[in-house]
Amino acid sequence: MPDTARGLSESEVLQKRAQGLGNPAPPPTSRTYAQIFRENIFTFINGVIFFLGVALLLVGRPVDALLSVGIISLNILVSVVQEIRAKRTLDKIALLTRPKATVIRDGAPSQVVPEELVVGDVLYVAPGDQIVLDGAVVQGKMTVDESQLTGESNSISKQNGAQVYSGSFCVTGSAFYVAEKVGGDSLANQITAGAKQFRRVLTPLQQEVVLVIRIMLLIVVYLEILIVLNAALKALNLGDTVQQSTLIAGLVPNGLFLSISIAYALGAVRIIRFGVLVQQANAIESLSNVNVLCLDKTGTLTTNRLQVNALHPLAISESELAHVLGDMVANATTQNKTSQALAEKYRGEKRVVVGEIPFSSARKWSAIAFHDGRDEKRGTRNEPLAFRISHHAGTFALGAPEMLQPYLVDAENVNENRDKSPRPRESSRERGDLSPTWREIMTRTQALAEQGLRVLLVAYHSSTELQDKGDDSRLPQDMTPLGLVSIRDELRPEAREALDNFINAGVNPKIISGDNPETVAALAKQAGLKNAKLVSGVDLEKMDDAQFAHAARERTIFGRITPQQKEKLVRALRAEGHYVAMIGDGVNDVLSLKQANLGIAMQSGTQATRAVADLVLMDDSFASLAPAVTEGQRIVNGMQDILKLFLTRIVTMAMVIMSALVIGEFPLALRQGSLVTLFSVGIPTVLLAIWARPGAVGRGTLAQRLFHFILTPVVVTTLFSLFLFYGTLVGELLMRAGFNPNLSAEIIQPHYPVALVTAQSTLVAFLVFVGLLTVIFVEPPTKWWVAGDELSGDWKPTLLAVGLMVMFFVIVFVKPLRNLFALAELGAPELLSAIVLAALWLLLVRWLWRRRVFENYLGIKDLHIYAYH
Repeated sequence: MPDTARGLSESEVLQKRAQGLGNPAPPPTSRTYAQIFRENIFTFINGVIFFLGVALLLVGRPVDALLSVGIISLNILVSVVQEIRAKRTLDKIALLTRPKATVIRDGAPSQVVPEELVVGDVLYVAPGDQIVLDGAVVQGKMTVDESQLTGESNSISKQNGAQVYSGSFCVTGSAFYVAEKVGGDSLANQITAGAKQFRRVLTPLQQEVVLVIRIMLLIVVYLEILIVLNAALKALNLGDTVQQSTLIAGLVPNGLFLSISIAYALGAVRIIRFGVLVQQANAIESLSNVNVLCLDKTGTLTTNRLQVNALHPLAISESELAHVLGDMVANATTQNKTSQALAEKYRGEKRVVVGEIPFSSARKWSAIAFHDGRDEKRGTRNEPLAFRISHHAGTFALGAPEMLQPYLVDAENVNENRDKSPRPRESSRERGDLSPTWREIMTRTQALAEQGLRVLLVAYHSSTELQDKGDDSRLPQDMTPLGLVSIRDELRPEAREALDNFINAGVNPKIISGDNPETVAALAKQAGLKNAKLVSGVDLEKMDDAQFAHAARERTIFGRITPQQKEKLVRALRAEGHYVAMIGDGVNDVLSLKQANLGIAMQSGTQATRAVADLVLMDDSFASLAPAVTEGQRIVNGMQDILKLFLTRIVTMAMVIMSALVIGEFPLALRQGSLVTLFSVGIPTVLLAIWARPGAVGRGTLAQRLFHFILTPVVVTTLFSLFLFYGTLVGELLMRAGFNPNLSAEIIQPHYPVALVTAQSTLVAFLVFVGLLTVIFVEPPTKWWVAGDELSGDWKPTLLAVGLMVMFFVIVFVKPLRNLFALAELGAPELLSAIVLAALWLLLVRWLWRRRVFENYLGIKDLHIYAYH
């Protein structure tokens, strides 16, 4: 058996590492540079467009090839640069949250990262610590949560010789264990390789985009087949066919999925400024959806810097009570914030410990049994209480008064002047009455709790029989309450402002704690939560599922809550349709963090808590979440604006092309389509993402909001486009043929190419105009523009649309630029027809949107998601 006091020496560590017995570094938790380049460049659509670009080059159309390949190359370059910058920043920050292990080397403990460990290392774990390597317990006793390995939430007791596994964590107690498996043999690295390494976990928004891409891919494949068949039947020019195929391939919004991933990565970088580290990609989107925020009081609402307020003796003097507390914490094998506060206040002596039950959040008490070495046959129970206490023979318990009540003796027996021992009897709770002492305890506890103080009860029994059975542990019956101790916790200075910000943002806070409900309510009142409804874990235990769900929905303060009840509360809130975020710092919060839509941990919290969290608050201030929520809303709103523009353009173009193919003429050339894309989507989407406004996400699902927005402009734009294109084409042919009523193929043929380019150019002008009007509808600056989306009040998108309109006219009137995009010289009739039709489009689309004509026709009533008055 290894020497737990000495551990390995540095020379032994080097020797084992040389033998290949070291723990290698875990796989990266973010994408490698190779993955970034591969996933940005080698996509199906990129491959198709690059192939068609080469084909255009081979058939003698270098300008078309340059434009088609150049635009997508620019997108790739921007995406790669942004993602690499985000990766570097996030990787640096993520180093701060790596779990560390306490290893004993050369007789001294030290904190190291897991990759510095070797086989044979002796490691120490305390409550909340992760077990980072597989091994065997060699000293101590603890309970371990292996739920991440087995899926079972029950804690498992581990003693000498028991196997422990990486991926689990210590709940109570403490122990030394020796590492036996490292590298690929260790479950820690298996979990890291299988679950912790980077993988695309699709968010709801990403799932919607994937669906859109798949649908558009099917449409594009169908259109490509039509193009090929059309070219074969009509013996069309190969260059024209390749050009049309390239334009159609560009309809697949391949960059949408990547844009969302990059937006999340950049958002994660931005919210680091607020002290929030993103550990899961969907955390940013989750932030924007949260409407219930569950807080663990200690360490979240308060600083968790505990101080003893006062002692309140019941059966012994204050000095004797202080002596008992000092000895209890001085001899306990595990420490928490409460015991540390007591140890700082009261000094104790080392005693002979014959039994110990560490504190558990489920039981809410701890106990320790001392043996004073005297002959047990003398019968210490017949001696005065003060004598028995002074000799420290027996069991001492410390915990929540309500949780110790079942084990307490009646008040008539709490008298140190009585020489006879208390006779066994059923507890006061079992009989249903309240003894005089319990009334006194309740009165004092209530008064102290209303001041925001934590209250603990100290109880004693002469028996030294104490067995640790985890959460099933029991105390001796008829324990004597010795006194109360009140402990003060400091409210975080930013708590009031943070809660106000959440409430104003429509987020409903709920405070869940293991403390007395009155204590929690008093602190919540100090933080600005007034008239909060209370409920205790004891009352919740008696409720059926319907009553429990009602309490979870209606109550704000939850006290004396066990970890299992925390988890059930979060589950009940989610079942009610709420999007729940849970903030915690202790091992008792792990279950509820895993159950919540969004788990948030404090940086100073336990390793286990940080490991399961989606977000980590680096400065331990939940006030930093308020700006992070705003940032999340801004990102999601920006992506929705991008989706609206993308889908409106893509579906419209697909409908126009499909309709035109039925009639017999392709409506746009490749370079003309690139111009429409650049002005209606390319430039606006980049700036809309930057200018995206914070605020609650609109009502209804994403699919409903998108359907409501794109349906009307797609239908109207398609009809107007076909009317304008073929009307202009016919008009040009008539005008160039001298309005000859006897038109024939011989008369039309010489004029057809010029007329076609003019009709296409007129259509380009119209599509650019309505595309820029759509940008304004996406971010309405005034109430007049509110039709497809909610009022924004931001004039920047409108000014952008006006600026792009001016740029378009420059292209139309400057011959080199006009030739670059294969546009004809448009005269006043063509431009005027495009402008007038765009104005009619504006009025008609606004009217149809506001009357919800198409939704009502389709019988879809739940898309009434915007208010216009």
